[in-house]
Amino acid sequence: MTVDTATYLTDFRRRLDLPAIVDVHTHFMPDQVMRKVWAYFDAAGPLTGRPWPITYRDDEQVRLKTLRDFGVRAFTSLVYPHKPDMAAWLNSWTADFAARTPDCLHTATFYPEPDAPRYVREAIDGGARIFKVHIQVGAFSPLDPLLDPVWSILAESGTPVLIHCGSGPAPGEFTGPAPIAELLRRFPALRLIIAHMGTPEYREFLDLADRYPQLYLDTTMVWTDFSEGDAPFPTDERTRLHRFADRILFGSDFPNIPYPYAEAVNALERLDLGPDWLRKVCHDNAVGLFGLAP
Repeated sequence: MTVDTATYLTDFRRRLDLPAIVDVHTHFMPDQVMRKVWAYFDAAGPLTGRPWPITYRDDEQVRLKTLRDFGVRAFTSLVYPHKPDMAAWLNSWTADFAARTPDCLHTATFYPEPDAPRYVREAIDGGARIFKVHIQVGAFSPLDPLLDPVWSILAESGTPVLIHCGSGPAPGEFTGPAPIAELLRRFPALRLIIAHMGTPEYREFLDLADRYPQLYLDTTMVWTDFSEGDAPFPTDERTRLHRFADRILFGSDFPNIPYPYAEAVNALERLDLGPDWLRKVCHDNAVGLFGLAP
């Protein structure tokens, strides 16, 4: 795209009569953690598998202003631990960030460790509205017995969990649909949001959505030129995109995207699934899921 991102998004919202965009997949982290994440992308580490320039490498307040200028009304501060004794500290930071950033959905995370049930319960009691789990980076199984009480708490509370569990951009020991299928068999009331539509195992995660009405999927990076080159979405699955119109949520991966933000939205427009589908995906579904004011 050659048009300015803010101009395009303003026109997009006007054409759809859309009050705002809700982005369920954005990253705000402690500064030292964010810079380590950027350094990993800069080095094209093994979990990225390719060069990955960061488009919005700015200070926190600049990034917040950028999202708001794009018309994003609500967003997340997705964090994820890669080792024990890290999640509770991250949750403390995200709680503070949510308190000083009213348009951020209070986000939390966890790791398979004995203390996880305690700090997950504390996060929920403290107002956490969404949890983030990154199976690939954390390198743990969602079926780890240490997580059984955590999943039980989350299923009972109905708190959504945005989980990166697909095998893209590089497979991990515990990624893929099979562990999630077993997890949902054990905890069918879990309200999971499958990050990146489960890239590249799109069909298998859509199959799970067929079986579990509580399962959502986010659009993060899917259908962009960057992703279609490596993991194209199967064209014969377009009909299921219509079927799950009420359970697909817009996500961008801001700020860690290798292209302008507008590309994430324009990729959805290019699907030509109609204005009603776009309104649901970019706004209405998340408003309903998180109980946001109209």
